[in-house]
Amino acid sequence: MWAVHRLPARTDRHPPPPFNAPAARRLRAALGLDAAQVAHTLRVSYGLPYVTPALVAGWEHGTAAPSHPELAALAGVLWCSPGELIGHPRTLREHRTARGLAPEDVARTVGHELQAYLRMEETDQWRGSERQSATLARMLDLSLADVVTVTGQENRLADLLRGAVTTRWQAYVRPVSKIAPLERRLLEEVLHRLHRDYRGHMAATLSWGGGHGDAGDSGREFLDGVVGHFWTAVGEHGR
Repeated sequence: MWAVHRLPARTDRHPPPPFNAPAARRLRAALGLDAAQVAHTLRVSYGLPYVTPALVAGWEHGTAAPSHPELAALAGVLWCSPGELIGHPRTLREHRTARGLAPEDVARTVGHELQAYLRMEETDQWRGSERQSATLARMLDLSLADVVTVTGQENRLADLLRGAVTTRWQAYVRPVSKIAPLERRLLEEVLHRLHRDYRGHMAATLSWGGGHGDAGDSGREFLDGVVGHFWTAVGEHGR
């Protein structure tokens, strides 16, 4: 028999977590269930009376995304961990949910009062010491890129990287290392590459006869995605 878990209906004020729709379809099919059966169990066993087969189908086809409570209930129906239904998490709450951990467990392990920790999840602003951040990273299995995002340093990193690719990249090695503590030689190689890529991208656009306006648009697009370019280069140079 299904265990009965009562969850509040649509009281989650947070944006829905990134949902892995193909995984949900695959897991449901493996259990031999259809959307109507999933919806029925969510209504009866998990206290979500508004869930219909159409809503479940919407989740599976990417036209809707389950909230945090809905995702936790769906994981129960599909006999999987919430992490199996989440795309790559970005926020602190999403990383915790993906690991199937209660906020009390995280707060106790990193050494925060529960209410203080919950406020960090609520505001998406991590406030912890270096030791606490390292403990959090181990507990949630965070990559360095995840740590930068979860601790709210991604915007600062983006500003520094934009400066590095548009001016003298050498001047930004140390400031960037304070946010992304990588081996100095690796960081130098990555910043040099980004600087070179940006300049080459601008020059190539101009050579195609697009004019300065097109070059400016292309350059802005590169700068908008500079954090992603940075982590890609780190991964490639670090192999």
